[in-house]
Amino acid sequence: MEVRAKKALGQHFLTDQKVARSIVDALQAESASVLQVLEVGPGMGVLTQYLLEREDIDLRLIELDHESVDYLLTHFQGMQGRLMEGDFLQLKLEKIFPSEFAIIGNFPYNISSQIFFKVLDYKDRIPEVVGMVQKEVAERIAEKPGSKTYGILSVLLQAWYDIEYLFTVGSGCFAPPPKVESAVIRLTRNGRTSLGCDEKLFKTVVKTAFGQRRKMMRNPLKPLAAAKAARLGWSPEELQAFLAQPVFTQRPEQLSVEDFVALTNLLA
Repeated sequence: MEVRAKKALGQHFLTDQKVARSIVDALQAESASVLQVLEVGPGMGVLTQYLLEREDIDLRLIELDHESVDYLLTHFQGMQGRLMEGDFLQLKLEKIFPSEFAIIGNFPYNISSQIFFKVLDYKDRIPEVVGMVQKEVAERIAEKPGSKTYGILSVLLQAWYDIEYLFTVGSGCFAPPPKVESAVIRLTRNGRTSLGCDEKLFKTVVKTAFGQRRKMMRNPLKPLAAAKAARLGWSPEELQAFLAQPVFTQRPEQLSVEDFVALTNLLA
C-alpha cells in the first residue's frame, strides 16, 4: 500500500532515510526526562519510525490525510491512541498536552507559516520545534536584521525562540520532488518571559510595519501614531514632531526585536 501525494495538501514525502534520521536526531528534548512530542503530518512515517525508537519522548501524531492515517495504522504498531486524524491548525493543543511538548515534522509547504504562527500562540508550552520547510521560509525565519528576507516571522519568532538553520535538503530526497529546495530548522525557546511591552500591540506594529516594507516606518505606522495623538490630544504639529524621530525614518528590515519592542512602547 502506497499513499498518493496530494498537491492540495502540499504533500512531498521524504524518502531519504539518512535525512529522516538527521531530522529526528536534531530533536534535543532537553526540557524533561521524557518529553511529549507531536509529529505534524507524518505521511507514510519516514520520521515516525525513528521517533518511535527514542525512549526519551512520548510521541503523538496528527495527520489530515485519511489515506496516510490508514497507512500508519496498518504499518506501525501502537498507533491507536497516538495518532489523531485532523487538521493541526484547528487542534486545541491544550486539551491534548497539559504541560510542555515539542513539535517535529516535514511541514506541508502550503501551511508552514501558519504552523509557526500557531507555535507562537503556544510559546509557553512549546520549548522546541524541529521542522523541514521550504528553504526560503527557513532562511526568512533565521535571518537577521538588515536583509531583504527579514520579515514578520523573523521578528515574531526570534522574540521568543533561538533559531538555528541546520541543513539544506535537495529536491531529490522527496517523492514527488518539489520544485524548490527544503531546509531543516530548530527553534529553541529562549529565556524571555516578557517582551517588556504590550504583546498584542507589538504584533500589530510588526505586521503593520512590514506591510509596506520598502517605505520608511512613518508611512505604515502613521495611523498608529495618529491614534496615540488622538488619545493624548496632540496638535498636528506635535504629531509631526513625533513622527520626525529617527526610528520612523528607518525601514522595518533594519530593526531588531529590541528595536521593535522600543517602538511599541513609543506608540503605546
